[in-house]
Amino acid sequence: MNSFRLHPSVTNQALWPRRRFLQTLGLAACAPVLIRAAEAGAKMTPAEAFAPVVESFMRERGIPGGALAVLKNGRLVYAQGYGWADREEQIPARPTSLFRIASVSKPITAVAVLKLVEQGRLDMDARPFELLQLRAQIPEGKTLDERWTRVTIRQLLQHTGGWDRDQSLDPMFRAVEIAKELGGERPAGAQEVIRWMLGRKFDFDPGTRYAYSNFGYCVLGRVIEKVSGQSYENFVREKILAPLGIQTMRIGASLEGGQVKDEVHYYTKGDGKGRNVFSDTPKQVPWPYGGFYLEAMDAHGGWIASAEDLARFTGALDVAAPSPLLRPETLRTMYAAPPPPVAREKDGKLQDSWYGCGWMVRPVGEKANYWHSGSLPGTSSLLVRRWDGLSWAVVFNQRSEDKKLPDGAIDGALHRAAEQVTEWSVAKGR
Repeated sequence: MNSFRLHPSVTNQALWPRRRFLQTLGLAACAPVLIRAAEAGAKMTPAEAFAPVVESFMRERGIPGGALAVLKNGRLVYAQGYGWADREEQIPARPTSLFRIASVSKPITAVAVLKLVEQGRLDMDARPFELLQLRAQIPEGKTLDERWTRVTIRQLLQHTGGWDRDQSLDPMFRAVEIAKELGGERPAGAQEVIRWMLGRKFDFDPGTRYAYSNFGYCVLGRVIEKVSGQSYENFVREKILAPLGIQTMRIGASLEGGQVKDEVHYYTKGDGKGRNVFSDTPKQVPWPYGGFYLEAMDAHGGWIASAEDLARFTGALDVAAPSPLLRPETLRTMYAAPPPPVAREKDGKLQDSWYGCGWMVRPVGEKANYWHSGSLPGTSSLLVRRWDGLSWAVVFNQRSEDKKLPDGAIDGALHRAAEQVTEWSVAKGR
């Protein structure tokens, strides 16, 4: 799963001229509509503002299907599917279609962890590997890195645990190699990945810097299971999703044929193939269907969800309004900056943005923008909570592999589209 990058629009939404913004993001096809409306002072609905942006984004990248849901002050004001959930079967995408959401799973895991903290069943400074008591798979002649005993729950949530995938590796995509080294069946599951990692050295001292880590959230999933006595998926569905009326979200299935009702088909540009992590027969499979072990990615990237349900989830996390999930002080903990030196410049000044507990955070005056993105072969997703009461979730069944047409361009494009809306109303039947 790719980590997200910050986009200028999140920082300077009001500073870019409309025409330059749209052209820079390669969305010039929809620019005339927005520009004419803005220049004429015309009224614009969410459908008129958002639809051209999403459709142009998909068309330029050849994305078969997507869906967008927008909330304002906790109420659904726009929800729409675009293109095909299944191109071959000519099944249209809907806002209730289920998509893999990749790393947008992390905010869900963070809320589940903080629920246990709030209940007094877990401490933010608890040592997860003391809780799990897993047997390390230490290579002959090596010793256990003592830093394993110093990692905390807080550090896992904030990606400061000590692992840097750019410096070493991301074990969540090494399911075949790990299974072979452990002498078990492939692909290696989440607990096997942790046992294997216990035999490796850290990339940096825990708590000293930020490095995005899928592995850290894999560990959090196992902590949730240990403390709750339930499977990770069941705990989240029962304690986090059910109170919001969300029933269809679940952990996805890797292999084709394991998908559930209303789940989309996943595509890659050029129908790319990868090594089959499940078997040597066939050796090559379509990337989204066996090129990685989705079930083992549960807590950091395994969920499937609709755009509507993702929007409903993020709408329940407002500090200023009563939340059905967490108390205000717990929500403030979720969004807080990591302790120094992680979120500080060399002069001690707080950075412009940081990773809290499951969310990127950028202050906007006395408030803030919160967001997370996700990416896997066959998947691109984005979840945003803005300072002004607007929230949205957008999901696609193909990601871009073209550096000139990045998936991240949808972020700024949606912010700008939102600025064009002059008439907000609750979506019919919502």
